[in-house]
Amino acid sequence: MKDEKLILYVQTSDEPERQYSPLVLAQTAKAMDLNPKIYYLGQGLKILKPGAADNIKLGSFPSVMELMKKTLDMGIEILVCEASKQMLGWDKVDLIPDVKIVGAATLNDLALEAGTTMWF
Repeated sequence: MKDEKLILYVQTSDEPERQYSPLVLAQTAKAMDLNPKIYYLGQGLKILKPGAADNIKLGSFPSVMELMKKTLDMGIEILVCEASKQMLGWDKVDLIPDVKIVGAATLNDLALEAGTTMWF
């Protein structure tokens, strides 16, 4: 069943310039009374290692970590692909607090359920 208020933002990159859009858009969607979720996949997981997002700050924006904390504080789920962890060889790796590790099928389920899916 489609949830037209669910917007799924999929982050696949660890490039600094591509980190802001899904976080800013998810926060904006939440302020619009929508139901945003962010799913990190592939190389995007590298940003979730402690310290990585602290070191990314572009223009007049806060650091990516500051945006991630605000995103989580707003009640927006940040989901992490377990299969991508395995692909990166991360059997035991620390990630930033409060992200949720989920199976690959979760992405398929969310994409089918979401009113809109955006990829970064």
